[in-house]
Amino acid sequence: MGAWQPLPEELPAEVRHFVEQLRLLKDRTGMSLVALGTRTAYSKSSWQRYLNASQPPPRQAVVALCRVAGVAGEETERFGVRWELAVRAWPREPVPPVPPVPVPAGGPVPGPVAGGEPAPGAEASVPAGHGASAARGRDGYEEEPTLPWWDLLDEESSRQPAGPRAPRLLLYAALLAVVLLLAAVAGAVTLG
Repeated sequence: MGAWQPLPEELPAEVRHFVEQLRLLKDRTGMSLVALGTRTAYSKSSWQRYLNASQPPPRQAVVALCRVAGVAGEETERFGVRWELAVRAWPREPVPPVPPVPVPAGGPVPGPVAGGEPAPGAEASVPAGHGASAARGRDGYEEEPTLPWWDLLDEESSRQPAGPRAPRLLLYAALLAVVLLLAAVAGAVTLG
């Protein structure tokens, strides 16, 4: 695989090393960018930007690539460290100033304004983790993207210990059995 376009000469060494390692990991999967996009929560064009060093990838993209490539344990941790070093050194383009938004006569309207930030007072109307700034890290890159539902199930099950869940399920099953038994008795009484 891997007829990669050359990386820009002005890239810091940390970024260059990280992107080269990411490219090797992607090549190790044997997948096209389209297939990689299908197996992760990131599109083909996102992977192109990450693997050509035009944009730093979110940490979760690196984790997803490691998972698809069959990388685990210490090697995944090394990719996390490389990611951290690269993101700190990643060249930042100056962000153009956002022009002020005119306020209607009735006062501010809750919702996003130019630049993707919520309007004053709109924070309460946006669910936690769904605002534009909620997913951005301290350096302005996206840390936690929307994950596929199957990854969310794995994440939630790893956070909750299995012990307390089993008795709760037994309790629900017992309550359901009692309700069904009462419904059967009530049905028999009314028919008989």
